[in-house]
Amino acid sequence: MKQSKQYYLLIIPVVIICVAFFLLPMVKLLWLSLSEQNGISYWYILTKPMYLKSLLSTFLLSFVVTVASLVIATIVGLFLTRYEFKGKSLLVAMLSFPLVFPGVVIGFFVIMLAGRQGLFAELGLALVGERWTLAYSISGLFIGYLYFSIPRVVLTVMGAAEKLDYNLIEAGRSLGANRWQLLRDVTLPALTPGLISSGSICFATSMGAFGTAFTLATNLNVLPMTIYTEFTLNANFAMAAALSLILGFITWLCLTIARRQGGSSLGMGG
Repeated sequence: MKQSKQYYLLIIPVVIICVAFFLLPMVKLLWLSLSEQNGISYWYILTKPMYLKSLLSTFLLSFVVTVASLVIATIVGLFLTRYEFKGKSLLVAMLSFPLVFPGVVIGFFVIMLAGRQGLFAELGLALVGERWTLAYSISGLFIGYLYFSIPRVVLTVMGAAEKLDYNLIEAGRSLGANRWQLLRDVTLPALTPGLISSGSICFATSMGAFGTAFTLATNLNVLPMTIYTEFTLNANFAMAAALSLILGFITWLCLTIARRQGGSSLGMGG
């Protein structure tokens, strides 16, 4: 009995950290969001076009980035797992390279690629006499989010594909299944738990990405920038708190659903 009590003492640091860095800030945010006219900030989010557009555009952008990342990374991950070639290790290292950079640096990369003085601008000026500028539009933000989303999915797909039972693929081929049927019926079901997990992380990361948005979204109304503006420039703490809680709730809901679906898929696969 005494030994079991000693084990319970080990959880005290975790409880302290959760209370100090999660529970108390969340309670404070909730109190701030309700402090102005009994929580009218939540009503404004759903009725005022500026806030509603910010919420919807961030959600749609994150969803499109997640889908594009899953498609691109699945193709790349399967290719890198199945085939050996010279320079493969270097290529895998380069694909994981964006994970070491903060969002501001990634935004700077996009500016160098598609900014007013970037490579796209110089190419457009040489070809048609007009600078092609994408960095400060929704397209530039999409490129930036895609840049740091793809490596996460690629590494997950490669890890899942290495555990794939290729005897099932050979059995499918012997039964006359073509490449697309094998992909649909064998490969993708085996990768589904990893795709759901990595996709949910991509979505959550894109929803809350601030550094890249701060660098690129000069004229874009995405949720992290809206929260920043309301908090620092407008001193509208109630609205900033309400938007932060909604952002957190959406990402938490996505991660919870993905975790349950990933567990169900894993169970079905087993």
